[in-house]
Amino acid sequence: MTVKLNTTPRVNDRDVLRELKEHAQTVNMIAEGRIAGNYNAQTAAPTTGKHARGDVVPNLEPTELGTASSKYVIRGWQCVVGGEPGTWVEMRYLTGN
Repeated sequence: MTVKLNTTPRVNDRDVLRELKEHAQTVNMIAEGRIAGNYNAQTAAPTTGKHARGDVVPNLEPTELGTASSKYVIRGWQCVVGGEPGTWVEMRYLTGN
């Protein structure tokens, strides 16, 4: 049984209400497995910042790439050598098209 957080808390402060609602919506999206719950999604592998081996960054704008019979989608990027910014490889999924 999945229990969702209340996205309409009873609070008089508008800023606190907005913040609580956003947090509740994010937690609910993550619990449901939606990618929209990821705040670290990007359109390319990181080029700045310190990252550890195994870190994963989801692709914010996945599209089908490649040529006929070998098309794929870049699901995201994974850090294979930690550092600043680390060494990143594409996480590709074949589409069968």
